[in-house]
Amino acid sequence: MKKPICVAVLYQHQQAPAKDGIIKPMKSGGYSDSGADIAYSLHTQNIKIVTPVDSPNVAYDYDWVFPDTEAGIRSAISKGANTFWLNTVLYQGHPIDAFYGKVWLVGQRTGDTDLYDDKFYTNNLLRSKGLPVPDALIISAANRNDYQLNFQYPVVAKPIRGRGSQGVAMVNDKIALDELLTALFSSDLYGTSVYAEPYLNGQEITLTVMPPGTYIINNNEVIKNKHWSLPAVKRFNHAHGIAPYNGLVAIVNNSVVLDEEEENTEEIILVSAQCAEAASIIDAKAPIRIDCRADDNGKYFLFDLNMKPNMTGPGRPQRSDQDSLSALAARKIGWDFNQLLQNILKQRWE
Repeated sequence: MKKPICVAVLYQHQQAPAKDGIIKPMKSGGYSDSGADIAYSLHTQNIKIVTPVDSPNVAYDYDWVFPDTEAGIRSAISKGANTFWLNTVLYQGHPIDAFYGKVWLVGQRTGDTDLYDDKFYTNNLLRSKGLPVPDALIISAANRNDYQLNFQYPVVAKPIRGRGSQGVAMVNDKIALDELLTALFSSDLYGTSVYAEPYLNGQEITLTVMPPGTYIINNNEVIKNKHWSLPAVKRFNHAHGIAPYNGLVAIVNNSVVLDEEEENTEEIILVSAQCAEAASIIDAKAPIRIDCRADDNGKYFLFDLNMKPNMTGPGRPQRSDQDSLSALAARKIGWDFNQLLQNILKQRWE
């Protein structure tokens, strides 16, 4: 039997180290906003949590979350925490590694995140397993003047270890791509290489995939023996072909769950199963988010696997429009934000 829960939520305190010259840019605040949403929600559900201060201000993010440093983790443990919600960017050698086997965790293994945050590696892996993934090319600062694309324009260029659509752009020709490469490399935000892939002109959807476990759905206990997908969320109001970064445009303003007719099409049923298979291949220990897009023939391709889906949600003042893509999807099966978090917490692991 699992020990009584006492949860501490971690946020990203500092930039993750570069990996082979590739940088994962840090979000301003280090996900302290979504971390506070999570901690506040658990608190309102009478789930025991610990916070850095005794009487946290509902409107102040950092009152609810601990930094993901060794000192931050030890501080939470000293206050009684035995379960850590890893609402942060993980990597091999992250401070939480020293506490494996001593506490319960909600989130991915650090080594898995370190490996699968590399879009090129992960997409090659999924493609090798027979899943539909667009062709891709790595363009480095060293070969930026003599690269050869094996696909046609338009092209999407993006960071190899990106966050959502930050730094992602679509270009129509080589001149525009070269200009974009110059901007990306000179910014020094993403490292020494860029990921390029063909632009798909069809509908974009996002699937949240949950790990195996026991869930409460419609007041019934449901056992899921393998990874499974929440309903698909359709993206719209793209800017120059790319879904806007959610730090600039609230998800509720450019995303909606599919209606029943579209959700039950062969294409959506198939890609939902393919996303669940992708999560199984990498053995995701917590929810992941996979962005997919259709080609001109309506065939969906998996183009971006995110090891840490955004998990903002309503509850605190001035946060009513902060549903994440995963929260939107969860509503379709009857989970509000609180119930989504309850079910994620149930899948904690040691």
